[in-house]
Amino acid sequence: MATVTQQEVAPLQKQLDVTILKEDYLPSFEKALKDYSKKANIPGFRKGMVPAGLIKKMYGHSLFMDEVLKIVDKEVVNYLETEKLQIFAQPLPKEMNLSQIDVTKPGDYTFSFDVGMKPEFQLPDFSQIPVKRYVIDISDDMIEEEVERLRSRYGNMTEPEAVTGDENVLNVTFKETDETGNEIERGIVKENSVLVKYFKENIRPTLIGKQQGEEIQLNLEDAFEGKELEWILNDLGLDSASGRHFKIAITKVGLVEKRELIEEFYEQLFPGSEVKNEEDFKNKIRQQLQTQWNGESRNQLHHQLYHQLLEGTNIELPENFLKNWMKTQGAEGQQKSGEEVENEFPTFTKQLKWSLITEKLISENNIQVQQDEIRHFAKQQLFGYMGGAALDEEQQWVRDYIDKMMKDRKYVEESYSRIQTQKMFNWMEGNVNPVETPISKEDFMRMNETHKHEHHEE
Repeated sequence: MATVTQQEVAPLQKQLDVTILKEDYLPSFEKALKDYSKKANIPGFRKGMVPAGLIKKMYGHSLFMDEVLKIVDKEVVNYLETEKLQIFAQPLPKEMNLSQIDVTKPGDYTFSFDVGMKPEFQLPDFSQIPVKRYVIDISDDMIEEEVERLRSRYGNMTEPEAVTGDENVLNVTFKETDETGNEIERGIVKENSVLVKYFKENIRPTLIGKQQGEEIQLNLEDAFEGKELEWILNDLGLDSASGRHFKIAITKVGLVEKRELIEEFYEQLFPGSEVKNEEDFKNKIRQQLQTQWNGESRNQLHHQLYHQLLEGTNIELPENFLKNWMKTQGAEGQQKSGEEVENEFPTFTKQLKWSLITEKLISENNIQVQQDEIRHFAKQQLFGYMGGAALDEEQQWVRDYIDKMMKDRKYVEESYSRIQTQKMFNWMEGNVNPVETPISKEDFMRMNETHKHEHHEE
């Protein structure tokens, strides 16, 4: 009868020794030989009539090896389930001499495996985690900016003869040139639309009076800056603006005629909301902006919780085992080098720690997702795809869509994970005592940009 023993070889790392006897694998090997002889198609013999001796001579070694390793694998799996060992990944077989497995001399065999054990750890007292809930002040300037954005978005596009100011929209074609203005053969050619105010302030006056058909020669660094430059570079597929020259051909000049602040406009934006005048309109926008920025603040609180848990929870890991396991995870079965593993290990362990934390949070607080929650999630996604149109789940085509999504195993698993993660953060949010912290929109955005930059640097 097969036996499995364990011994600790390092902190959080055990070695399993699996010993199997002849009687553990010989019956299944003999059966495999018989089954194979029934299926074998060998010239000179009728199918199913190939002598067992010939099958053993031709295929015995590989069949023998397969049956021995199957029994070993089965014993390892059974042992892990019986002992309820909480392990990482799969057991790693220690270097073994497979030549000892000899079909002509069946014997007792011992195989050894390394396993990495999941650690025990404690989550912090959530009521004591130091976090802030930022309260973004909705200023009058923010409201005015949103009013103007909406007036432009829902305005009418006109086509004046020439550029008159910062609000003109230019349909243009970017054509890459050398510094003297000669177009580069196979250079970048890309159509785009840009507002005059996207250009640097010193460039804008030179655009006044420009008409359809005219061209402007410029260096990207001289013409754009900040986010506008980043957006232009991204559209052109460039990493840097340094030394890049373009000729910009104007194909159309446009100007948005902004909507008037009248009741018809208010009703279009907020149907049935009884918005009758400019004051009501701005109050409604204030409410919307507050809801939007409250959502941003909530996301930021969740980021704080993520970092507090990740950095403040002490979790020991079986590093040697994990590094050896990572070596086996190369592309197309190739081993990763030690250098590759060392480079990837910090990010890998961070992800692993977070996985352990979420697993513990979900288990200890029984955070589950019901089928009707996934259906609702699918409906809300469809709602988003339709641009926010009101949908009735009783409509046949809506039910058909949701039913189809619920039969997609990948979709259901991904949706389950997303909903469960959100519910986990909601649970954490409800169990912390954040300090209400007023902040301006500019400072809040600057803080988030710094945070993103630090993540990028890691």
